[in-house]
Amino acid sequence: MSDATNPRTPTAELPLDEQVRYRLDGGVAWITLDRPDVKNAVSPYQRDRVIELLEGASEQLAVRAVVLTATGDAFCTGADLRARQREVPKPEGAPDRPIGHVGRVIRNGAQRLVSAVMDCDKPVIAAVNGTAAGIGAHLALAADLVVAAENARFIEVFVRRGLVPDGAGAYLLPRLIGLHRAKELMFFGDDVSAIDALQIGLINKVVPASHLEAEAGSWARRLASGPTHALGLTKVLLNRSLDSDRATALLDESWAQEMNMQTRDANEGVQAFIERRDPDYQGW
Repeated sequence: MSDATNPRTPTAELPLDEQVRYRLDGGVAWITLDRPDVKNAVSPYQRDRVIELLEGASEQLAVRAVVLTATGDAFCTGADLRARQREVPKPEGAPDRPIGHVGRVIRNGAQRLVSAVMDCDKPVIAAVNGTAAGIGAHLALAADLVVAAENARFIEVFVRRGLVPDGAGAYLLPRLIGLHRAKELMFFGDDVSAIDALQIGLINKVVPASHLEAEAGSWARRLASGPTHALGLTKVLLNRSLDSDRATALLDESWAQEMNMQTRDANEGVQAFIERRDPDYQGW
């Protein structure tokens, strides 16, 4: 039903459980930011709910892949600075922003959110339906695979506000596109179109907006039918590789192999190869 015939409740009155939509379909968990009236600027509630859902995806055997997306014409335009913040009691005369406050807010907020994507045991696909700016860009880029609609834009908006990038942006970007290109994006804060993002290796795929859900769903279903633990351990090895020396990387590889060979799927994959048939992976 269109918005014209079904007007949205104003965000301030929107029930908390409707600010983030969740559904599980064929082993794929769909997590959808749903505050299009504020361009999906992420509130503290949404942040904590997304973290909760990603942690739950790691624990639930029924979840074998995750798609992170949003409604409307924006994926996420950053943190919602107008959202109500949790008030912490303080002594009379204490400053509103004591030393350590900002760092604590970043650690407990943006950094937790991005880390939840990177640390999820299941593959995470970001289906970017529109503008991804600030922490919204980092939320998308932390995913294992990024599919973007043709109208999507990625913006390192921090410099426009006189701010230092947060949400692991200065960690992620050099690893995705190299140091000099990362500096260019963060120093100037220019919009990067979906096509340009694809060309510089920032994302994996660009599709027409009308095909975004189908394309992301197709990749997610392929992942959900695969050997879930092997994919999760591969994710760990790849994420650690750029911070590891060779000896550490090879040690990581050996323990990942040891762990994976205890799974039913690893043994099924080997047996299917011997019997020249397609494997039937169950996710454990």
